Amino acid sequence: MLRPRRGVISRIEDADQPRSEHLQVDRGNRYLPSAMLFFENGYTGLDHFGQWFSGLSDLDAAPETRGAARAATFTTQAAAIEEVARIWADSGIVDPSDRYYVFFDSHDVDEDRAERAALLQLIEFLGLERVDAPAEAAGGEVWVRTDPRLDVECARWS
Repeated sequence: MLRPRRGVISRIEDADQPRSEHLQVDRGNRYLPSAMLFFENGYTGLDHFGQWFSGLSDLDAAPETRGAARAATFTTQAAAIEEVARIWADSGIVDPSDRYYVFFDSHDVDEDRAERAALLQLIEFLGLERVDAPAEAAGGEVWVRTDPRLDVECARWS
């Protein structure tokens, strides 16, 4: 269920034990891809689309709190690498020198706060090397030195 006025996407699974989950949407252009993923793959098609909460009230938490909670759910390196690559595929580029992954390309620091919080925790968890963004970069960009684990996963998502 798309709820643009609330900035929420909800999904309901009608199974033996019905459940509903809700996702805070930071950008309006996320509604169409979510609908397509749902039509193609049903409830589980949206699993990697973002952080789902069982209660609408959970969405009222600060974006940084939601992001930290999402990052904490990734307990293996493989799952964390996959999530980092998903975030990169959503908003990133490889810099022209091919030495860095740039997350949140051209984004302001006030955009994608939950995703940024999750990414920063996952970078630390994985031991990836974060570097300072160049002076001309947008304030919200996160630069990470390339890493063989990330290279393989990002290639799958691009």
